[in-house]
Amino acid sequence: MIEIETEASRLRAAAEAKPLRLPINRKVDESHHAVTPDGLSVWYTIQVSPHSRIQEAIFERADHMPSDEECRRWIELLIVGADATEAPSFPGAMTRRFEAFERNPELEAPSA
Repeated sequence: MIEIETEASRLRAAAEAKPLRLPINRKVDESHHAVTPDGLSVWYTIQVSPHSRIQEAIFERADHMPSDEECRRWIELLIVGADATEAPSFPGAMTRRFEAFERNPELEAPSA
């Protein structure tokens, strides 16, 4: 049986150690991926740019949409220091994606 806390900690450490640099580095390696014994696929990445950081958690199943409860358990352990929001998905999709945006206004270009 997979320990969610242990796997979430491993995924968080992998994402912190190897964040994706935006906008060019979108290749995600398997260290950012876990699969539970019951078939839930979990991806966690941190994407960074000069003025922001995005934490992203993706949940996928082959046979049905991941439930609110199973996503919530992982999100509480993966996405720290920010509120995650669910991104829209296509009808019938078996994937759910949650993102948390962290911005540094001091590094952003001034708005016109």
